[in-house]
Amino acid sequence: MSASNFSDAFKDTREAKGTCPFNDQNDPVTMLLRFKDVRKTAHNTKGFSSAAKPGRIVVPSEVNIRDTRQIPFEVDPPEHTEYRALVENWFKRPLDPDYENKLTRIVEAEIERVLQKGSIEVISELSLPIQSKALTLLLNIPLSEAETWISWGTHVFRSEESDLDADKASILYDYIDAEIDKVIAAPNDSLYSVLLNSEYQGRKMTKEEVKGVLILTFAGGRDTVINYLTNTISYLAEHPVAIKKLNDNPALVNTAIEEFVRYFSPLTHMGRVVKEEQEISGHVAKEDTRVSLCWASANRDESVFENPNEIILDRKMNPHVAFGFGAHKCLGATHARQLMKVFLRVFTEKVSTIEIINAVENIEDWGVHKRKVGFDKLTIKLNAK
Repeated sequence: MSASNFSDAFKDTREAKGTCPFNDQNDPVTMLLRFKDVRKTAHNTKGFSSAAKPGRIVVPSEVNIRDTRQIPFEVDPPEHTEYRALVENWFKRPLDPDYENKLTRIVEAEIERVLQKGSIEVISELSLPIQSKALTLLLNIPLSEAETWISWGTHVFRSEESDLDADKASILYDYIDAEIDKVIAAPNDSLYSVLLNSEYQGRKMTKEEVKGVLILTFAGGRDTVINYLTNTISYLAEHPVAIKKLNDNPALVNTAIEEFVRYFSPLTHMGRVVKEEQEISGHVAKEDTRVSLCWASANRDESVFENPNEIILDRKMNPHVAFGFGAHKCLGATHARQLMKVFLRVFTEKVSTIEIINAVENIEDWGVHKRKVGFDKLTIKLNAK
């Protein structure tokens, strides 16, 4: 089996039923699998709420490992709109040329570093360092701070023994509390200070609200970005002609990053809580039950995407939902896209071929569906140009 092949785990159920139940910690969730149902539900914030108990809309649920509400992720309009407006411009900074130049230098340094080695384990030696160092740019803090985050390992909420680890999650929460206290004592020009000085509904944001934004910023773009980078490398390893195509045609990078994120869908799904009983795709969703918007399934829907199980680098029509849809679309999408673009450009400039030495797949268990989301380990040898 090809390492870069990610099969459509939801195909049969999507075509036959459109929904599928999943028991999540005694709080069942119905997965919505069809593109039209996913988009319609994501758009309907009045019927399907994100403002449930903190952690409940996440699948698997995080209610047992946190009580801080992630903002604006776990808030409904109109409050969501007001919170998002406070940070929207900050999260668009990756579009600035200076930001892109700094990001390019980070990626160049990391790729040049690993090219000096005989072989590398991609996740720990390349994807995690790039993700962490790029995050310092988004937060506008010293690059050296990334070493702390790298020491946490790939997952913020997960350990070797458990998919949801309260002790490990506390490391992040305690860290953010301490950093907020430092900035309160000595204000600077980081996102921490921007948030602490922001006004929401005529008052300064509370420390708990600031913490909520930062937890989302740290956790929301960690596993997803790491999976994206690692999975893309696996594809380029097995399709060396793509390296040349991307290097020879810089404009192709723009469509390629969208196609990679559609195909790999680093985040499988996200939940909502039903506000009042209604029917979706033949399923009766009862009040206060949960549904999930299965981005990974929607992104392979044959009624929307031609040849959905193939990576087509110049795909013209690509309305994927890998960054979500509607009011709650991913706040960090601009940063993620810029990182993806810079990574592909630099990587294909410096690398000629890649050899996969060993690949250990990361398989998510969604009841009857087993979905490959990435790798636990991917060992490769990079050959420089």
